[in-house]
Amino acid sequence: MASHARPRHRRRVPRGLTRAGLALTVAGAALAAAGAAPAGAASGRESDLDVQAAGKALGGALQHSLAGGVGPVKSLKLDPLAGTTADPLTNKIGTQVADFKPLTTGIVTDPIAGGGALEDLPLTGAAVGLLPG
Repeated sequence: MASHARPRHRRRVPRGLTRAGLALTVAGAALAAAGAAPAGAASGRESDLDVQAAGKALGGALQHSLAGGVGPVKSLKLDPLAGTTADPLTNKIGTQVADFKPLTTGIVTDPIAGGGALEDLPLTGAAVGLLPG
């Protein structure tokens, strides 16, 4: 049988099952962050629950995971062809009108063509510095 005529077998997880798993994960993280909640609930006094501490613990866990995911992206080389002879960003176009300073596209493309990362770009560097990682 030709390869294009073979039936394709997709082994996908149903979307509802994925959503249910994600909901259970979030609920488990919230319960883990609020570790003292069962003891406070057993005593009958709801004022013993430390909601702020649970929020801080959950926020710290989210920031830690965000730093692990965003950190490498900030220093990733944007142009994989940088430094090669096939890099299209090394082509510059320029013009000069009368006695004014000449303008070229190199101002925009040089940081990327030089092998720069997202954090090295002039306009986005300050904004990327606010991200964790």
